[in-house]
Amino acid sequence: MAAPLLTLRDIHVGYGGHPVIDGADLIVGPEDRICLVGRNGSGKSTLMKIAAGLVEPDRGKRILQSGTTVRYLPQEPDLSAFPSVLAYVEAGLAPGDDHHRALSLLQSLGMTGDEDPKALSGGEIRRAALARTLAPEPDVLLLDEPTNHMDLPAIEWLEAELKRSRSALVLISHDRTFLTALSRATVWLDRGVARRTERGFGAFEDWRDDVLEQEEKERHKLDRKIVAEEDWVRHGVSGRRKRNMRRLGQLHAMRKDRREERKAVGTVKMTAGEGDVSGKLVIEARDVSKGFDGRAIISHLDLRLRRGDRLGIVGPNGAGKTTLINLLTGALAPDSGDIRLGTNLEMVTLDQKRESLAPTTTLQDALTGGGSDRVEVAGSYKHVIGYMKDFLFGPEQARTPLGVLSGGERGRVMLARALAKQSNLLVLDEPTNDLDLETLDLLEEILADYGGTVLVVSHDRDFLDRVATSVLAYEGPGRWTEYAGGYSDMVAQRGHGVEAREDDTPTAPKAGPNTAEAAPRAAQKRKLSFKEKHALETLPARIEALEAEIADLQARLADADLFARDPGAFQKTADRLAAAEAERARAEEDWLNLELLREELEG
Repeated sequence: MAAPLLTLRDIHVGYGGHPVIDGADLIVGPEDRICLVGRNGSGKSTLMKIAAGLVEPDRGKRILQSGTTVRYLPQEPDLSAFPSVLAYVEAGLAPGDDHHRALSLLQSLGMTGDEDPKALSGGEIRRAALARTLAPEPDVLLLDEPTNHMDLPAIEWLEAELKRSRSALVLISHDRTFLTALSRATVWLDRGVARRTERGFGAFEDWRDDVLEQEEKERHKLDRKIVAEEDWVRHGVSGRRKRNMRRLGQLHAMRKDRREERKAVGTVKMTAGEGDVSGKLVIEARDVSKGFDGRAIISHLDLRLRRGDRLGIVGPNGAGKTTLINLLTGALAPDSGDIRLGTNLEMVTLDQKRESLAPTTTLQDALTGGGSDRVEVAGSYKHVIGYMKDFLFGPEQARTPLGVLSGGERGRVMLARALAKQSNLLVLDEPTNDLDLETLDLLEEILADYGGTVLVVSHDRDFLDRVATSVLAYEGPGRWTEYAGGYSDMVAQRGHGVEAREDDTPTAPKAGPNTAEAAPRAAQKRKLSFKEKHALETLPARIEALEAEIADLQARLADADLFARDPGAFQKTADRLAAAEAERARAEEDWLNLELLREELEG
């Protein structure tokens, strides 16, 4: 067995006398794929910073094998000291590292490197930081929430890039699909202790539940033993003083253990305040179009939402998802077509940017609206301390300014505010940002039981699979198509996931004296777009999947009794076979054209 590249041994960290990490271990070997999971506030990011050598623990050791290179992706990268994105990325390279790889990664992520760091969006900052972290191809990659603020094409590109990487990987993420695809071992940071299983995230939740169930059994045994000992103290004390004192000491020790035992953190108790029932028709769009500065955002959209529908909206950054939401909810007028809103609508919006949370506002005032100690929840009143406990906030946090809360805690505040209001239409813009997995589970359950209608914009594939009854997907400039089911159902129907947005500005450059000279120069600089690169990388897997499906369909049709037994199934299988063969032919042709283009552009 190869020696570990990085070892954390008996790590202790505490704040204000309260232990956050209490004797945790972490061992990273060559080409390990470890996901680090735990509740918000459990110390995951702190442990990651200790692994990166950025934070010293109160007690414990960090052991790095000689010559091992480590790169760390923080949750909030700082580019402010650099004149350009490329300068920021290249500053992370060591002597001997490939500078061409830095630029290549930026281009793969849809950036040129010339961007001004001060003008970047959250997603662009994340892409630049990823390029800086990945470019040196280190022995150990430590990635803290790498998919935050990233759109689906970039997430799927990153997933493929990390699968190809030979670096050992330690990953923190709330994206279940991402974790399942990349992890081969799971470290669960819980009540300060790091538990490890040599299974990926897909098996984690069953394993975690088994651990907690076993803990509950042990707790029950201890309670019964304490009861038995207390009964002995009351009724069974004899004249043998030494033995009696020893048993009394054991009883006191058991009571102390029970008192000081750190139970698993509770779960968020969420209920959505439901208003009066809306009309059966909630939103109807008829031939709706909207554009800005000559660019089509929505073109000839027809859509009908009924009461109880859960519509997921997916597309790359810049496709116009926010504009679409504003049109559908009546906040923005279309250029043409009609938007019809149903009767008796009570809408509540969850703001993904947390813009409505002033940093100086206290937690109590944020929940009550100020000047009160009670919260109106679904038409009745509840004391703010009790409502705070439902969302895992302690009574001592009532006067805490929101500006000092973590991203996950601010996410819970937003949920608490939104779900307290009466509504029959919930509009959720990236609701999964910064939420831990357990809180996500409960949000999904709430939405499943919610009697109203839900509009949700999300880049979380698993969340969409669990929540959405249909998905409205960006298909290109101005074009949106609705697919039945969740994200995986959409992929099965259209043959691919969300692709990167091409430059869809329709305005052609004006002719001028240098146009003829500029054209050859532009052709010389032409490179594969992010979308073309993504398609070139993913089409072979798509072709392989289609070939496997075709072989299965052909085997079914080879059954001579199928037609006599079930003519409908025979016809359905035959139709699907013809469609799959046509899809394979198109995919093969697309791949061949892209491969020829790549060879031509690369000389």
